[in-house]
Amino acid sequence: MKLSTNFVKDYIDIDVDLKTLAEDMTRVGNEYDSAENLINATKLVIGEVKECKDHPDSDHLHVCKVDVGNEVLNIVCGAPNVREGLKVIVALDGAELPDGKIKKGKIRGEESNGMICSIAELGIESKFLKEEDKAGIHELPKDAKVGEDPIKYMNMDDGVIDFELTANRGDLLSILGMAYEIGAIYGKKVKDIDISYKENSSENINDTFSLEINTENCSTFLAKKVKNVTIKESPEFIKNRLIASGIRPINNVVDISNYVMLECGQPLHFYDNDRLGNKIEVRMAKKDEILKTLDGIERKLDIDDIVISDGNRAVGLAGVMGGFDTEIEQDTKNILIESAIFDSVKVRCTSNKILRSEASNRFEKGLDANRTYMAINRACHLLEKYADATIISGMKEYNKNDLSNKEIEITYKMINDVLGIEIEKDEVKDVFSRLGFEYTENNSTSLNVSVPKRRLDISIPEDLVEEVGRIYGVDNIKGKLPKLDMKAGSFDKTAREIRNKMISLGLSEILSYILVNEDEAKKYSNEEFENLKLLSPITEDRSTLRYSMIPSLVKIYDYNNARQNKDISIFEIGKGFYNKNNEYGEDLKLCALMSGNYSVGINNERKVDFYVVKGVAEEILDYLGYSGRYSFISNESYSEEFHPGQTAEISVNNDRIGVVRKITSKCRTR
Repeated sequence: MKLSTNFVKDYIDIDVDLKTLAEDMTRVGNEYDSAENLINATKLVIGEVKECKDHPDSDHLHVCKVDVGNEVLNIVCGAPNVREGLKVIVALDGAELPDGKIKKGKIRGEESNGMICSIAELGIESKFLKEEDKAGIHELPKDAKVGEDPIKYMNMDDGVIDFELTANRGDLLSILGMAYEIGAIYGKKVKDIDISYKENSSENINDTFSLEINTENCSTFLAKKVKNVTIKESPEFIKNRLIASGIRPINNVVDISNYVMLECGQPLHFYDNDRLGNKIEVRMAKKDEILKTLDGIERKLDIDDIVISDGNRAVGLAGVMGGFDTEIEQDTKNILIESAIFDSVKVRCTSNKILRSEASNRFEKGLDANRTYMAINRACHLLEKYADATIISGMKEYNKNDLSNKEIEITYKMINDVLGIEIEKDEVKDVFSRLGFEYTENNSTSLNVSVPKRRLDISIPEDLVEEVGRIYGVDNIKGKLPKLDMKAGSFDKTAREIRNKMISLGLSEILSYILVNEDEAKKYSNEEFENLKLLSPITEDRSTLRYSMIPSLVKIYDYNNARQNKDISIFEIGKGFYNKNNEYGEDLKLCALMSGNYSVGINNERKVDFYVVKGVAEEILDYLGYSGRYSFISNESYSEEFHPGQTAEISVNNDRIGVVRKITSKCRTR
């Protein structure tokens, strides 16, 4: 989540520098990746080109005289759009820009005392730029005052903190959520959001529009209709805040949709109502149903995808992306606004297949049903103000969610016992007040706390203890040693003893992934079992829980062998996972792989073969007390990866416990 400090200051009064804010947020558990200004540049001024002549020794350069307020500078510029009378951004001698430092000098014999800048040269990504800004220098309006700071003039004097949020803090994927968190840190109150607008009472959406919810995977769906919008460029403050948040401005209507999502944390979708019609049906997709999404790609859907339909065809992929046929275009006049909540698991599975987006990220984390109302009303307010929209009266509404706060009782004793300190009652109540949680004191020992639905991560008393600890300050909790009777533990040390023995035998311990690809999971074993696949693997190479540990060790062998490390003696103590006849389980296993030369003493090496590996197995069995009770049994039933004459099962008391085998299919020296 990229936090625009200018954006959040709309809702909370704070006067701290960027780094301090980032560090204070980290102190309460919200880590950040970076904290920097939207534009990192120094010594910039607004200038006016007083004279522009062709460079005498170039076919594309110009020699300009630029008034920067206190002097007129000679600057050589190669932009095709530079001309006399233009207001421009000037980087003075010594200016620090993202791509380097500006120094005065001579360009093809002509003196140049600075640089006339494009927006790109100030560090703004290409995807946020207009075509004219990509082609040349940035042109400022006529009212720009010469000698002033161009960054402040363009309202781009913004700070951006890029937070790495934990999965349970979906409330912080909004400016309002961030405002509440910052308010708790500094004891500031969050301002109300403006959701006021006028409705046209001559028409009501409930008279002309129908809504059908035919799936349990949609718990809330709100719809409002607006008419006569004017598609145009967004106000500068909306564009700049979208850019600071990493979203490309498009036009005022689409930008308002994204702006409200950032503000409230509730994704919205705008349909061109004239292309949509007068009905919406929310249902599950039909098998192999085709939907052309906003990016122009035809998607093949399956029965686990939630779709928005006009009653006949799918017009949107719920929580992920809208449909191409109902998108907002330059000629759009009438809009239907959707504010909804869909099943988070279904949205995540669909987005993993189709596209991860800002909207799907918020649906996946969970949403506050109260914010669906706030967001749709906020959108109406902004559309009326910045798109000249007429808001039609009424709202189409489907809601199965409880909108009331969560009531949790907690005792002062529990808070202090869990945190291990004595916090005064007034300090505990102050923490809840700063968080915006109302409370009533039941008696002198407990509180009944009313937690707003926006905090989906809080549901039990222990969650409230964590909040008190966070806001009170972990740094204020003094560490102390526990006072308790000491006694011998009952931890099984067998695995540790085996590890130490294997190391004493000259093998190196490794740790490998328990996830392998589906084909590898079946290799090196002739046993019958079903693969255990992840529902949503990050990659196909890590999609299946291993049954045998051999594939994991073979990968490590291949890595070393490719780097000319031929002498390999490694082992791992880890788990294998299985599903046999619908019986699920896991086993703790020891697996060793040896290749090349095996050191058996100083200046004493032996070529690894079947009998060396068998000897290591015997050493471990003897060490564990199985001497005289085990045997190695030849078995002709083996996987094709193994040498037919060098494979044996290890039997202890006539129970099969393992195997010793030589791999032949890939690495014949093992």
